[in-house]
Amino acid sequence: MKSALKEAHDESVLLSIIIVNWNTEELLRDCLTSVFEKYDSALMEVIVIDNGSSDNSCDIVRKNFPGVILQENTQNVGFAAANNQGFRLAEGRFVLLLNSDTLVHGDVLKSSVEWIDKHPDVAAMGCKVLNGDGSTQLTCSQYPSILNLILLTSGLWKIPWPKFFGRYQLKHWNRDCERDVEVISGCYLLIRKKVIDTVGPLDEDFFFFGEETDWCRRIRDAGWRLVFAPIGEITHFGGGTVKQLHYRRDIMLSEAVVRLHKKHGSFLGACSVYLVLLTFNSSRAFYWTIISTIKNHTHSKERALHFRKVLRHSREIWPQTKP
Repeated sequence: MKSALKEAHDESVLLSIIIVNWNTEELLRDCLTSVFEKYDSALMEVIVIDNGSSDNSCDIVRKNFPGVILQENTQNVGFAAANNQGFRLAEGRFVLLLNSDTLVHGDVLKSSVEWIDKHPDVAAMGCKVLNGDGSTQLTCSQYPSILNLILLTSGLWKIPWPKFFGRYQLKHWNRDCERDVEVISGCYLLIRKKVIDTVGPLDEDFFFFGEETDWCRRIRDAGWRLVFAPIGEITHFGGGTVKQLHYRRDIMLSEAVVRLHKKHGSFLGACSVYLVLLTFNSSRAFYWTIISTIKNHTHSKERALHFRKVLRHSREIWPQTKP
């Protein structure tokens, strides 16, 4: 149920910030603090969709951030479905998907809105994202085609030359200039509300991974541009919800990639992707099992167990038709 409701529509709202949360209370507190440092209630609204957290996330929001619109779900409905709930509440001309494990810096929110407002042919944009140590995170990428997946799973992307090997994650680009991209990371994705209304919301068949990639594909297919613009920075720690998933993360990520190809490609293409990922997980399980036998290190044993669990659940990587 909703613990806070927007009492009236406010046509002056320019930006709606949607944050989906699941058991990341401290990260969520820090994220909201960074947002409210530059918050202007006349132009912005913040919407938190809590996916049935068992920690004190909702109490923290109610106590420390009374201006937030809080939607409390009784269970984890997934990233896509939760954001779609936020879209239905959002009143802004622009909507920002923002992860709970991020910090926004300086005037990045204001600068992002000003930039996209000046580029009417751009549907959505992303900004520069930093890791916790200050290094540049490789957000914004190409679509995960079969070729790109082979480059990634084979490890060829780590080889510095030729640059072609790093094409999937645009590895040789410093994120210091504007660039049209195929996929924008959902940790910071600013989109026009009218694009959501015309292209449609996130596909809820994608529970946790792949939803923004599918969305970006649909947006580009509709003739819109997606752009990275270095108009400011955020920090993305990447240690929130994902760390709670363990080996399930790899299962869900692999399933999402196969689902993408099944939806936008062909049955044969989806089968090919499934085999690429199965080969990768099998090779990792074999490698780490051998290493753990030779070295008997805790880390090696944990990695071997991790990939053996992934292999045991490989059947779940093939997308099931949802009722």
